[in-house]
Amino acid sequence: MRHGNKVNHLGRKSEHRKAMLSNMANSLIEHKRITTTVAKAKALRGYVEPLITKSKTDSTHSRRTVFSYLKNKEAVSALFRDVAPKVATRNGGYTRIIRLGFRLGDNAEMCMIELVDFNELMLANEAPKKATTRRSRKPAGAKSAASTETVTEEVASDETTSSEVISEESTPEAPEASAEDTTTEE
Repeated sequence: MRHGNKVNHLGRKSEHRKAMLSNMANSLIEHKRITTTVAKAKALRGYVEPLITKSKTDSTHSRRTVFSYLKNKEAVSALFRDVAPKVATRNGGYTRIIRLGFRLGDNAEMCMIELVDFNELMLANEAPKKATTRRSRKPAGAKSAASTETVTEEVASDETTSSEVISEESTPEAPEASAEDTTTEE
């Protein structure tokens, strides 16, 4: 029975599991996406996301901490140089798991795990996000007096502007008057 066991052992001893996750994390950082089984991808997600969060602060301590997990200088430098600036504004959820189907040999469920900000196809299709607004807790019928005044002022100014534009457009252009006519009018 596995009561209270939170870790998926993946059929390996702890040292083998740590080495496998380290190698998979190195490959994910280097290639930005890898194909593996769903169980391994879920374990990898819990392994690599704290490392990406740690890479947001570029200090000697955070580099050494990440290196103790990855044990690969090239992967650590790529993580801090390429990945960290792209995910700087993201608060988590740096990876995406996309299920691909079942493997032919043993019918294991396969998936692709990728870094979210590096999928150019999905970023191109994504529409720009609309700014979200927070709603107030006031009842629907209770609007402030200031907001209604500004709305009526805007409507009134729009009406005067449109009437001025219409009157200017409707007046036919007069032929050029001589210099004498302009002086008498003034």
